[in-house]
Order: sequence, then C-alpha cells, then structure tokens
Amino acid sequence: MAKTNHVNVKEMNFDQLFKQISPEEICDNVFTLVGKDFFVITAGKEDHYNSMIGSGGGLGVLFKKPTTWCGLRADRYTLEMIQKEQTYTMSYFPKEYKEQMLFLGSKSGRDSEKMKEVELTSVQTPSGDMSFKEARLIIECKLTEITTPNPNDFYSQEAKDWINEAYKEESDYRKYVFGEITHVWVKK
Repeated sequence: MAKTNHVNVKEMNFDQLFKQISPEEICDNVFTLVGKDFFVITAGKEDHYNSMIGSGGGLGVLFKKPTTWCGLRADRYTLEMIQKEQTYTMSYFPKEYKEQMLFLGSKSGRDSEKMKEVELTSVQTPSGDMSFKEARLIIECKLTEITTPNPNDFYSQEAKDWINEAYKEESDYRKYVFGEITHVWVKK
C-alpha cells in the first residue's frame, strides 16, 4: 500500500501535494523541529541545486520578520549556493525518509552526483526554489545574513568549549545563516 502512495506522490505536482500556511500556523513544537528533527537545506534552481542535512538552529522574529537560523560548516557547497541564490528551503520529512536525508549529508554535491542518486523526488516551489515531494513541511527563506561567530563573543563555558572545538580547523568553522521566511508549505 505505501509503495502505491509513494508512486502517486511522484506523479503529483506541487499544488496537488502542498498548501500554503502562514509561519504562525506551523504546528510543530519549535524545539522538536530544530532540536531533534533533521531537516534538508536546499539551494539552487531546477537546473542545478544541492541539498544537505541540517540539525539545530531556530525560528523566531528578526527585523520584524519571521526568520529561521541555522549553523552550517563554512566549507559546505550548499552554503556557497545559498550565498549565490540568496534563497533556500528547509524541508522536514516523515521519519521513514531518515536514511535518504542522512544520505544527503554523507557526501558533497560539489564533487558527486548525489542529487541524482538520492531516492527523493525533487519539486520546484511556485517561487522557483527546490524541495522534495516527500517533505511534510517546507519553509522557503530569503537570505538575510550569514555571519561567523567570534569565539570571544561567547560567555558560557559550554558555548566556549563548543565553538573552540568547532574551530580547530578553518574548514570546520561554522557560519550562522539567517533567512526571512517567505513561504511555508505543508503536505495536504
């Protein structure tokens, strides 16, 4: 039965699969959404895009706009694409897609064909951003800021220890990515 539904999903278009809601209508617990659930960050357009797995970050209000933020390693190809396109999606999936999500974090799209290899079905949003038909929640964002945290700006010992561990090598540096939420889509 699930296989039939999976095939049907692949044949459906974006409007058949998703409905738009406001950011205030997101029903998920924010701490579960950004602290326990994995998500897929995707940047680029239909002819060339890349995805990576993410965890952590937040949702809130910045400059009077609904905003997401997350931390990405400075050497990630998806980060380069976010900088270039200045838009991206954050897609959340039902638990049965965890292996495919982990696959997106297992290698770089810079030097592989992982976007063709992943067993998820890409879909273009009405705005032209990329996500996946299997997602249950898609948050589209317009890039607001990318910043590099300064280790001297942290005050708790736990935060200092974390940032000093993350900064052992330059390629491991984290960038904090802030994006204004432009659209939110949920599975119908």
